[in-house]
Amino acid sequence: MKLQDRQVKLVEIVRKKEKASVEELAVMLDASRETIRRDLTHLAMAGKIQKVHGGATIPRLLGEGPYQNRLSENVDAKTRIAQTAAGLFKPGETLLIDTGTTTLYFAEEVTRVPDLTIVTNSTEIARTVATARNGSQVFLLGGEFGANNSQTVGAMVTAQVRSFRAHHTILTIGALDRRTGAMDYDFQEAQVAQAMIAQSQKLTVLVDASKFGMLASFEVCPISSIHTLVCDVAPPEDIREKLKKSGGRLIICDQSDA
Repeated sequence: MKLQDRQVKLVEIVRKKEKASVEELAVMLDASRETIRRDLTHLAMAGKIQKVHGGATIPRLLGEGPYQNRLSENVDAKTRIAQTAAGLFKPGETLLIDTGTTTLYFAEEVTRVPDLTIVTNSTEIARTVATARNGSQVFLLGGEFGANNSQTVGAMVTAQVRSFRAHHTILTIGALDRRTGAMDYDFQEAQVAQAMIAQSQKLTVLVDASKFGMLASFEVCPISSIHTLVCDVAPPEDIREKLKKSGGRLIICDQSDA
């Protein structure tokens, strides 16, 4: 297994289990314990895991509150979505990325694409891109800081977003249905998402099957505003039809464009 692939898988395992020993990681990844220890050192320096005696756990910053819980949910789906979505962008583009567990997975994958300009309100996404050292620039939007989600929100953030123009906005959302479109459970997060959409040419939404047909309190955008929807499985037929009618593109992981 290649170094980068092994380390990606290692992070996935730690997130699923919340804690893993060197011995079990070595067995699961078919690698020596010394190799795993080197991987853990590298990943800890990048902030993706936290080294503990005999193994690794989720980083302390991400290990508290609901954000950590979401990071350990639907890991396989989020990883596949992130890997698929990362292939949609090319060097030289500017991306606005909002805070979320799926967008954090995406940020890790998109570091394979060099020379991007990334603008985000997530401290974890900013750190992920900056530590990759692949020639990409990263701008962290400033505002009221929320430790639970490692993000900035509020009027200062939405005002700063207007200083940028981007090729793409990449969002993760709380819910998606035919009538309302993309929704979020937090008013301030929805406002940041709306500001990002307004400043970009195209919108890509990353969503796993658990969000389909759900209802959240705050509207982000209608389906007609979504240029590309990346999912782990096909959404309900009514969502697919509305996306198709508006000219949107549906990408289902491991399948051709729908």
